Amino acid sequence: MMHSAEQGAFRALADPTRRQILVHLAQSEMTIGEVCDRFDITRGAVKKHLIILEEGNLISVHPKGRERINRLEPMALKTVADWLEYFSHFWDSKLGDLKSAIESNQKSTKENDNG
Repeated sequence: MMHSAEQGAFRALADPTRRQILVHLAQSEMTIGEVCDRFDITRGAVKKHLIILEEGNLISVHPKGRERINRLEPMALKTVADWLEYFSHFWDSKLGDLKSAIESNQKSTKENDNG
């Protein structure tokens, strides 16, 4: 069962702009102005995205003088990755089945071409 912290993280990750913000924050900590410089959206929209990322515990915000520094919190991403990893066996199995089906199809096509 998913915990509320994970739900907040998945909600935050659902938006492509927020995922891109995380990519930028993975490179360095940034103020809201620095984040705004990388997107063609309003400061208010960036602020809203940052709030959702903070609510999902994917970033933390730290005051530095008059500015607020946004910092990636990689452990929250690890929690999401661990949750997704739980389902990896499903994909491994399905991809294995697909590989077998393709190989079987290729083999029968070659046999028909040679026959």
